[in-house]
Amino acid sequence: MVAPSPYSLIATDLDGTLLRGDDTLSERSLAALARAGRAGARHLVVTGRPAPRVRPLLDDLGCTGLAVCGQGAQVYDAGADRLLWSVTLDRELAETALGKIEAEVGQVYAAVDQDGVDGLTLIEPGYLMPHPTLPALRVSRREDLWCTPISKVLLRHHTLSDDELAATARSVVGSLATVTMSGPGTVELQPCGVTKATGLALAADHLGLSSGHAIAFGDMPNDIPMFEWAAHGVAMANAHPELKALADEITTSNEDDGIAVVLERLFD
Repeated sequence: MVAPSPYSLIATDLDGTLLRGDDTLSERSLAALARAGRAGARHLVVTGRPAPRVRPLLDDLGCTGLAVCGQGAQVYDAGADRLLWSVTLDRELAETALGKIEAEVGQVYAAVDQDGVDGLTLIEPGYLMPHPTLPALRVSRREDLWCTPISKVLLRHHTLSDDELAATARSVVGSLATVTMSGPGTVELQPCGVTKATGLALAADHLGLSSGHAIAFGDMPNDIPMFEWAAHGVAMANAHPELKALADEITTSNEDDGIAVVLERLFD
């Protein structure tokens, strides 16, 4: 019999956290999540990936419930293949924010995630996908990025580090958008005030769950709001220093089944 645990909600990031470097899920992690599920805990994926890029992974997890996608901009119902909630980034504000950033650092290269369960990832000339396994459609000019509603903008710079680009973006964007850093080569603009925590809170409320019984796992600064919301935050060994500094606990890396290590202890 699985022992009781103080956590009824398990929130996990994907890239660098639950997923290994090759975008696969380990059998040990799947078994640990299944064991927690048998004890009554709900698992929620909370990721920067948009809903269309999460669907295959949710299938691998056997998830037919909710997932928080797009850095909190989408709450996706996997079973019904529909968005329960979504918010878009105003495209004029996005263009203005890009202009302010480029006025400070020179040319950046941009991509966007379109809104909706079938939305595409569009990339402008010069933009390199940080995850080459994820599908993207290259457009011929920046103006083509704004052809339909979007959930976020992804930015890259040819010389600045992610930390430097994110810091500069935060200093000039102001209330036009929320700036996040979610992985190597992934600085993003999303709707102002939207974070993983806002999306997670919506999903948890829909399920009748609370932050006081939530444990969160992550690896990058975009997971900070989620850690602040949850009762317990666990950073991976490979996590960004900013997240490690805030974490209640540090586990092993994503390659070494860090989530499973913690869940096996909690649901022994």
